[in-house]
Amino acid sequence: MEEKKLTKKDYVVVSSMLFALFFGAGNLIFPLHLGQLSGANWFPAALGFLVTGVLLPLLSVLAISITRSEGVYDIGKPLGAVFALTFMVLIHGTIGPLFGTPRTATVSYTVGVAPLIPAHFQTLGLVIFSAVFFGLAYLFSVEQNKIVSNVGKLLNPVFLTLLVFVFILGFSHPLGTPASQAVTTAYKTGAFTNGFLQGYNTMDALAGLAFGVTVVTAIKFMGKKNANSIAFVTARAGLLSMGFEAVIYVALILLGAMSLGKFKLSANGGVAFDQIVNHYLGVVGQSILAALITLTCLTTAIGLVAAFAQDFHKHFPKISYKTWLAFTSLASFLTANLGLNQIIAWSTPFLMFLYPLAMALILLSVLSPLFHRDPIVYKFVVTFTVIPALFDMMSAFPSVVSQSALGKAMTSFQQAYLPLAQYGLDWLLPALLGMVLGVACYLVKRHLNVGKVPQQSQE
Repeated sequence: MEEKKLTKKDYVVVSSMLFALFFGAGNLIFPLHLGQLSGANWFPAALGFLVTGVLLPLLSVLAISITRSEGVYDIGKPLGAVFALTFMVLIHGTIGPLFGTPRTATVSYTVGVAPLIPAHFQTLGLVIFSAVFFGLAYLFSVEQNKIVSNVGKLLNPVFLTLLVFVFILGFSHPLGTPASQAVTTAYKTGAFTNGFLQGYNTMDALAGLAFGVTVVTAIKFMGKKNANSIAFVTARAGLLSMGFEAVIYVALILLGAMSLGKFKLSANGGVAFDQIVNHYLGVVGQSILAALITLTCLTTAIGLVAAFAQDFHKHFPKISYKTWLAFTSLASFLTANLGLNQIIAWSTPFLMFLYPLAMALILLSVLSPLFHRDPIVYKFVVTFTVIPALFDMMSAFPSVVSQSALGKAMTSFQQAYLPLAQYGLDWLLPALLGMVLGVACYLVKRHLNVGKVPQQSQE
């Protein structure tokens, strides 16, 4: 059977779908708030944010492509089936029904819809909104072969049209000059590092691994069957979508920095966006913001629930795709009604633990052709990464955990003995050391095996 040759339009549609899956609530509000925090130092902060917000997600897509993987499970497979399955469950739990997916509903409601509803109806409003929201996410993803058209052709173009309209207003009538704005204390000397850590909040490096199964499945439905062809389409679509996302991030960071000319530093990017849009368009602007936030969050929610259901059905096939889809949609609805603040507070420590591991596995996958995905390299790097990541997780927990006796003891040890701990990068040097040791062991093992080949051939 001959493969279908994809047209330029097909590539645009796949890229549009991938962009829409990545670009959710955090991608809209975190760079905007970063611009306010960094002020005149917006450029180094933006560079740091682009590393974790664009480069790492792009590498995660390339990792899927290079290793011919179909999801997050395959990325962790060199470390064994148990590790791969555990890592898959942790990733999908974090970006899925425990934190990431519920956040898509709570952010869109809190930022876009709540200001339009009387205060005494806020709780009921969230219940109704999140029920409708996840009901739509289920409906748009229930037919796997229609996810590309539903997201790439329908929802994403509407979202981008509204976002470009906001940019035109913001840059044609700027609220201030970025270079003259105040810089918060943390960003006076650590703009790049803080921007780097802010990129964690997008969850995109984790999402890129999880979305692998959705992207690969979508490309197969478009007529591609050969693994090499699927890998090429995935890589090309990733480059297009993430390049476009980088441009939008820089525009949002600039918009946030400019807003300081009119407004004070806001509590979060959602409040800042609300202020900016209302300044230009009043109540109409709030309605546009509600539509903008809801659309971008819905497209991401569709990708997250679909990826969860596809991966779990693949590894637990006795339960159907639709049943897993209904489970994650319902669980996300229930978690969403705990409130945005609770979700963010408890998701941060898990991100601090999973991100270093994800970054290590992504880079190992991209570099894997150099050492043939040898498990010994993976074992050294992951072992050396997981220990400082546990310390990062403990110190990032809410005070009920981080200020406990154990929490204080671990934080004190971390700050005293782990290099770069004050920047949240104490995993970096151990990971590099693990890579050096792992590659050295691989080369030694390869040399010894090469020496044995002639003896085996003579036999």
